[in-house]
Order: sequence, then C-alpha cells, then structure tokens
Amino acid sequence: MALTAPSLSPAIIVREFDLTPVVPNVDTSLSGYVGAFKWGPVDVPTIVQTEEQLASVFGVPDEERAVDYFSAAQFLRYSGNLIVNRSIPTGVVTDSALNATSGGGGILVKNEEHFEAQQINDMFIAKYPGLIGSSIKVAVFAIESGESAESANTITSWNEWEYADKFDAIPGTSEWAKNQPGTVLNDETHIAIVDENGLISGTKNTVLETFSYVSVAKGAKTVDGGENFFKNVLNGFSNFVWMSEFDSVDMVNGFFWGKAPQISGTTNYADNVSWSADSSEVTLGGGQDHQALDVGDYMVGWDQFEDAETLDVSMLIAPGFNNAEDQVTIVNDLTSIAATIRKDCLAVASPNRNAVVGSIDPVQDTLATTNRFSASSYLAVDNNYLRVYDKYNDNYIYIPAASTTAGIMAATDYNYGPWYSPAGERRGEYFGATNLAYNARKADRDELYKKGVNPIIQYAGRGMLLWGDKTKLARPSAFDRINVRRLFLALEKSISVAARNFLFEFNDEFTRSEFVGIVEPLLREVQGRRGIQDFHVQCDEENNTPAVIDRNEMVASIFIKPARSINFITLNFVATRTGADFEEIVQRVNF
Repeated sequence: MALTAPSLSPAIIVREFDLTPVVPNVDTSLSGYVGAFKWGPVDVPTIVQTEEQLASVFGVPDEERAVDYFSAAQFLRYSGNLIVNRSIPTGVVTDSALNATSGGGGILVKNEEHFEAQQINDMFIAKYPGLIGSSIKVAVFAIESGESAESANTITSWNEWEYADKFDAIPGTSEWAKNQPGTVLNDETHIAIVDENGLISGTKNTVLETFSYVSVAKGAKTVDGGENFFKNVLNGFSNFVWMSEFDSVDMVNGFFWGKAPQISGTTNYADNVSWSADSSEVTLGGGQDHQALDVGDYMVGWDQFEDAETLDVSMLIAPGFNNAEDQVTIVNDLTSIAATIRKDCLAVASPNRNAVVGSIDPVQDTLATTNRFSASSYLAVDNNYLRVYDKYNDNYIYIPAASTTAGIMAATDYNYGPWYSPAGERRGEYFGATNLAYNARKADRDELYKKGVNPIIQYAGRGMLLWGDKTKLARPSAFDRINVRRLFLALEKSISVAARNFLFEFNDEFTRSEFVGIVEPLLREVQGRRGIQDFHVQCDEENNTPAVIDRNEMVASIFIKPARSINFITLNFVATRTGADFEEIVQRVNF
C-alpha cells in the first residue's frame, strides 16, 4: 500500500475496521486437582464434568485410592469444571505403576507423548499404567492363508468366533485396497478389545470397544479419506490399548501385515498364519499399581498447573495427608503457585487428617498445622473432614472438606457470582456427606476464625454449612475475605485478557479511550449485580506520561470499592411504654 493513498489509480477501496472488542467472560469455577487413580493418563490435566466421566477416564477406586477419587467426585456434585491430573510415584520404575503388555512384562507408558518417545517391542500395550490393564484382551479376526471371505473355512471360523455378533459381516478386501496398483486382497480385519477378567467394567468378558473393517495395509484409508491402518486406528481412537511393533515371526519372514501393498503383482494379506505367532488373541499382562503417593509426587503433579497461559484454572484443591509436615508442605506449595507463579487463582485446603479425624483436641491440632500455612489472601482454609460413603468398596471414609468447599465456591459462581460469599445457609451447604469428623462449638469456632480457618458446622435440621468466608491473610484488609479476593481475581483475569487487544497499538488518546470504553461496562455490570459499590477507571495523559509512552508502556488504574459480606449481625430489641412515640425513641436511643 502507498504511503498516503491506498491506490495509484482511481478505484473504490473497501476496508474494514474492528472496533468491537469487549471484556470477555472468563470461567471462574475451573478447579485443578491432583490425585492417585487406578487408570487414566499420567501428567495430562484432563477436564472431567461428571462422576461418570471420572470413573470412565480414571477408573473406579480401590480402598487405597478412594480418598482422592471421592474428593474429586464431591467437587463434581457442584460443578462440572474439574481439571484432574493423575500422578504416579516419581522414583524408579519398579516402584511406579506399569502398563500391561502383550509380552507379559510391564513397562511404563504415562501418556501419548511418552508412548511416542519410546521404542517399544511389545505388540500391544495397555493405554495407561495400572493392574487393571492386565484384564485387557485383544481379539482379531482375519482371513487365514489360502482362504477368502467366501470360503467355507472362513465362514466356519467366523461362525465360531466368540465376538462375531459384535460386527456386521466377515471382513474382506477394502475399497481402498481395490484401487491400489497391482492386486491387493484380504486386507480387512475386525478387532475387539475385551475386559477378560472384569477389572475395568465389573463384568468378565465385556467387549469394551470394537474396530470394524480396519486394514492391515500400511497407508490404508477409509472411503472418505480417513485413517484406516489398524495400528494408527488403535493408537488414535482406542481408550484401552497402544499398538507398537509387530511381534509375529511370520511378519519377520516376509509376510505383508503392516506393510504397504506391492506396486506390481499380488499382495494377499491373507498369506499369514495369523496376526501373531500362535494365536489371534492375546491377554495383556504385567500391569502394576503404584505405591501410595508421597508429598513430592503430588508436587510434581501440581507442576502441570504452573503455566497460566497454557492451563486456565481458578482454584487449586489441596489433597489431605495424615501428618502435619506433609500437609504444610503441599498447601504452601499450592499457595505459592496461586499467589506467586500464576497470580490468578485461589488455593483451597483443609488441615491434615490426623489433626481432625480421631483427634482428642481437633481445634488445637488444626491450628498447630494451619498456623504454619502461608498467610496469604490466595489461600482459603476450612477446618474439617467429611464422612462419605464409598459405594465401590462398601465402606465409609473421611475425605478432606476442601474439594467440597471449592465446589461450593464454584456453585456460587454459577448461581450468583464470584463476588458473593460462599458461606452461610443460602449458599454454603455441604451435600453428599453423612457427617463431619467433628462439630466445632461456638468457642472453638471463634478460635479457629480469628486464625483464618473457616469452620464447618452442623445444625440439627439445617445440614452442614460453611460458617466463614475468610482467606488466610493475617493482616486486616478487604482481601481477608474470600468474596473480595475472588472478585479481584475474576476482574483481573477478564480485563487482562481484554488488554491483549491493545498490545502493539499506539499509546494515544484514542487507544486509551477505547480501553476505558470496554472496561467500564464490565464494572457497571458487576456493580449492578452487587459486587462493587463504586469504581473509577483512569487511563489518560496523567498516568501515561511521556516517560511512560517512551518506555512503550500503557498504564491503566482501576479503582474499586468492593462489596463486603456480613459476618456479624446485631439485633437490638427495645421495650417501650405503651404511649411511646417510636420516632422520638429511635432518635434518642444511641445504639
């Protein structure tokens, strides 16, 4: 384009300018959780929206993993915005979880990236680490050497195949194969992934998934151009197995499975004794569950949440350890991530288990732990453990209340807004629990609350309620309240995202006015929804001096008077004589 005119000759030039940026809506209820699970990807934060999905992706728990599982499930009672990261021990492989393999010896494959980075010789590998991978059977039906889809032997084999009823018809030659150079025959196969021992589905020999008419020819495609080479199909779409290298002796000796068709002549993929050396099905073996996670293992899992630009999250839910030392370590680590590294989320925690469950003096034991937590407005602490029913192991267990407390905050976001207090009878009820580890008396609650620990109480006929909305900030401040801290987190995140639109623009009156013009409507909306008493946005020549402009900066100051939650109510009852004038009494009585 020319310096001044958009054209060097007469012309009609149409240009379009976008002056419609707004402050985006951000999710303030996305919560992060790290735990020990029986199944599922390792070191891959995964969004889970329901308990059914939690069980499907990460497996139903055994007794050793029930606390982490039901902590996550409790949050999902309130919100479908949980990002779960499965962690395993970080020590030597023999101490870690192992994937079952077709060779029967367990190996460690954490996730897809880890699988692709390894050279693995076993033909099939369970998708994820864990003992339940040893329940997986891979069954394949293919045409044998010297036969065709129409031959009597093939039809007999098909009728006798245990999983034939899961597929439409006998596999044969794909349309893709028919269109290849030379003659290509019998490249199709059917694959069934079976839960042989019932460790995954709960019922033996349940067919978990099927793959119909996939091709054993490398490079094969479906009629619409999709991937159909069975190795790539399994690796791309199976929830239960990886496929690496062929292990059949027959493959090595020159048969065609896993190879591209010959350019000329005949490529008959039925010229194989079987897909494996001696069988058309194999049960994986060598899967291994891991030992209990230590605090370092959880911290490694939480490292996945440190980058705010790659993973959006608004709350970090601390696990519960038995001893105080581990609890202090993990909670202070999460608080550091929230307050120092990310600066856009809130850590939510409970005390250590031994301080609460079965403790003779749970208040003093709780304070002995929580007094060592970081004194930060980016941390909210409750005082209790919840008794919940473990339906998978027919047992009652105690879990940290922190995940449910975070769930209450998430539900408050959805129904009201993050600037509302999550506590009290209107918003602070705990669902899904049968009891508390202990019910703090008024004197106990006073002692806990002045130290920044929010009590959970149980009133007869009222249920279990969050009875406090403090952060762990030690000094008096507006930010010593959860609703104020979360109000600012929500506003800071939204306005920061909107501010990206102004990077690399000119720092002039037009740009600054545009910025103010998109921020003020958001603040007015929050004010209208009772989150802000008043506000003022300054972005002009006073705070954007020539020195600021020369540093390629733009400064905007946003002043906010946050709404405050009620923590104390005084009710004055005044008895008066019969003929008293109320207006006169109200004016005279000094309350």
